[in-house]
Amino acid sequence: MANVVRAALVQATWTGDTESMLAKHEEHAREAARRGAKIIGFQEVFNSPYFCQVQDAEHYRWAEPVPDGPTVTRMRELARETGMVIVVPVFEVEQSGFYYNTAAVIDADGTVLGKYRKHHIPQVKGFWEKFYFKPGNLGWPVFDTAVGKVGVYICYDRHFPEGWRQLGLNGAQLVYNPSATHRGLSSHLWQLEQPAAAVANEYFVAAINRVGQEEYGDNDFYGTSYFVDPRGQFVGDVASDSKEELVVRDLDLGLIEEVRQQWAFYRDRRPDAYEGLVRP
Repeated sequence: MANVVRAALVQATWTGDTESMLAKHEEHAREAARRGAKIIGFQEVFNSPYFCQVQDAEHYRWAEPVPDGPTVTRMRELARETGMVIVVPVFEVEQSGFYYNTAAVIDADGTVLGKYRKHHIPQVKGFWEKFYFKPGNLGWPVFDTAVGKVGVYICYDRHFPEGWRQLGLNGAQLVYNPSATHRGLSSHLWQLEQPAAAVANEYFVAAINRVGQEEYGDNDFYGTSYFVDPRGQFVGDVASDSKEELVVRDLDLGLIEEVRQQWAFYRDRRPDAYEGLVRP
């Protein structure tokens, strides 16, 4: 496996319907592949609006099975076409009454390697997610992909350091963090938390945010998506805060081992002293 992986992410505006949203992301993926990318990730519930700005049962219509639903099936075909690993965040229905905020991870040959379900579910103004989603129950999987070991942590999860750490302990080299967060709520945290997680856990993070405003609320999604390395440094420029953008960057995975030898955070962990962290 090459030490340098060319990786991509997409921050997108909502088009108004699923079909055009899927088509737009397919074109971004094809462009990323033309530019040499071997992995790409999309934003939270990428094929729909961020409907969690309201609480309305009509929005269960966006849910579909994973991996056998239409979106993941279509993205499997795209992965085979482009030869890229694809991280696909969607609204999942497992069975009647069982709904999750999920991301499927598809390998470069179109194989679905598995899925991650968002653990931490917010319920605050503009982010009424407990109305729709059960908490994730699949643990912290790390997927052995064609480009390396890839994990996923979704939006609100990023405020909780425990999952970031578990992904590192499970071997993650790159963690995609698909999100939908708005300017007034968390923009001052956006460029703090993921770089801090990348440093604390000594891996790369792809932080993806939506961009623009949508019809179901006043949230102003501010983009500024980026890749960050294990030293907490941005890899290239941060994306626009107002426009759709495809971001493609080269990630030197060799830096992970270099940083882990220099800073030795994993060596100096004290799990024997952390029992209190998991008490209710």
